[in-house]
Amino acid sequence: MSFGPPPSIYTQSALTAEQQQGRRRRKRLLGGLSVVLALALSVGGWLVLRSGDDPGPDDPKAVAATGGGRLDVRETVEKRPANQRGVMGFRFSADDMAPGERHEMPGTWATDKILARGINRTLIGFGIGKDVAVGDEEWKLRLDGPICAVTRDVTGENRTAVLSRESEDAAALCNQVVFVDLDDGKKVWQREAPVSKLGTGKGSPKESGGSQDTPGVALTHGTVAVTWGGGTDAFAMDTGKPRWSVESDSADKCEHHGAVGGTGLVVRLQCWTGDTYDSLTYKVRGLDPETGATRWTYKLDAGIQDVRVLSTEPAVLAVAAADIGITHILALDEKGKHRTTITLAKDAYVAECAGETDLLATGDCPTVVVGDGQVFLTTSEQGDTIHNYNWIVGFDLKTGRTTEKFESGRNALLHPLRMSGGKLLALRDSSDHITPMGLVSLDPRTGEETTYLYFDLPTEGWTLTSTELADIVVESGRIFFAAKSASAPDNGDGSKSWVWLTVGIEPDAARKR
Repeated sequence: MSFGPPPSIYTQSALTAEQQQGRRRRKRLLGGLSVVLALALSVGGWLVLRSGDDPGPDDPKAVAATGGGRLDVRETVEKRPANQRGVMGFRFSADDMAPGERHEMPGTWATDKILARGINRTLIGFGIGKDVAVGDEEWKLRLDGPICAVTRDVTGENRTAVLSRESEDAAALCNQVVFVDLDDGKKVWQREAPVSKLGTGKGSPKESGGSQDTPGVALTHGTVAVTWGGGTDAFAMDTGKPRWSVESDSADKCEHHGAVGGTGLVVRLQCWTGDTYDSLTYKVRGLDPETGATRWTYKLDAGIQDVRVLSTEPAVLAVAAADIGITHILALDEKGKHRTTITLAKDAYVAECAGETDLLATGDCPTVVVGDGQVFLTTSEQGDTIHNYNWIVGFDLKTGRTTEKFESGRNALLHPLRMSGGKLLALRDSSDHITPMGLVSLDPRTGEETTYLYFDLPTEGWTLTSTELADIVVESGRIFFAAKSASAPDNGDGSKSWVWLTVGIEPDAARKR
C-alpha cells in the first residue's frame, strides 16, 4: 500500500493477478449491495414504517447552513432525502497490503463532492460516487512529516487545519500548522507553531533534552488555535498571520493541553501542584477568539483523573472522577460558573472519549452529543450479543434531569452522531444484519424518530460502524464510515490482504420520483 506518487501506466500494467482480482471484487460488491439490501428489507421493513412524515426536498444533497459565514465552523442541517433507500456511493479500499503492514489514518472530512482522509504524512481527497484505491485520488497534499494533530471541525468554505511534524524523523517536532481547502486540496497557508517542554514556555525540547508537550488544534470564528503546552497561539484563517499568543503563568505550572472550538473557544489546562501524577489538577478556560483574553476559568476539584470539553457554547465538560472512564457531565453557564452536574451511574451509560495515547483531541467524545439545551448519551447494551438493544437518553443542561428517551428496539443499537439543527442524528446499527441499518433523525421535543436512510453493509464493512475503530461522518445527505488506521493481518502464508478503509452511503438516486 503506497502513498507516494500515483502509479504510472507502466506500474498499472504490472499489477499482479491478485490485485486485479481484488479490483474486480470491489466492482462486484458495489453492484451486489442492492441484493443484500433487498434481502434485508424483505424481513426488516419495519424500519420504513417508523420513518415519520418529515417531508424532504427533491435533492438529497440539500443542506442548510447555520452558524454564520465562511469563517465560522460549519454546522450543516441535513434534510431528509426524497428516497430513503441507501446505496453504497463510495468506497476506498486497498488490495495490496502486506502481512503486518499498518498505516495511521488520522482525520476524516467530507464536503458535497470530496471525501478527504489523512494517511501518515499525506492528505488525500477522493471524488464521491467512486470505487477508489490509492492512486485514484482527486488531489494529494504531501506534508513535511506525519500528521500529529487534527480537528473534526470544517469551516463554511470547506477548510480545516492539521498539525504535522517538521520532517519524517520520528523525533521531529510537531510544530507545522497547515490550513487546507478540502475541495481542491490546496494548501491555503502553513505556519510554524511554538513548542515547549512540559509547559515551561517557548523553546525547543531538543535543546533542553526533553520531549515536546502534546499539541492540539481547534477552529473557531476566523481563528485557528494551537495549544502547545506552554500556551496557545492563534492564526488568522484567511492569511495565517498571528492573531494573538497566550502563555501559561509559570507560577501555576499549568500546561495548555488541548482546545475545542466551534462557536466558542475553550482550552484545557493540566496543572502540577507537585512532582507526581497524584498532584495533577485541571482547569478549563474560555478564551476570546478575537484577542485571546480570558473570559472565564473553571477549576475542577483535586482528584479528577481527566476532563474533556464536549461543547464550548454552552460549555459542557465530561469528567472522570475515578479510573473507570467518564463519571459526570458538568454544565457551565456563559460566565463559566457551575450550573448543574449529571452523575452517570456506573456501567449504566456509554461515555467514551479518545484515549490520551491517540492524537490529542480534547473534544473527541464520539458517543456523547450536546445540543438543544441537552446532552445525549447511550445506555449500556442490554440483552446478548445478537439480541441486544439500548436507548439514547437526553439530560437537560439546566436541571440535570432526563428528558426524552429513544429506544433502539431489539437486534439493534442506537449511537448518537451529531446535531442537525435542533434534532439529533443517530446511527441505528443492526446486530443481526437482517434488519437494515439506518441513519435516523431524533426530535428531542416530540420524541419522533424519522428515517433518513436505511441500508446494510457487506461483512467487510461491519467493523467500520465502531466509533472506537472508525470515524463516522454525516454530510450533504451521506454517511461515511472511515477506519482510523489501516492494518493487514498476517495469515502466515505471506499473502497480501484486501482491506476496506472507508465506505459512503447515499440515497438511491435511481429510485427518485
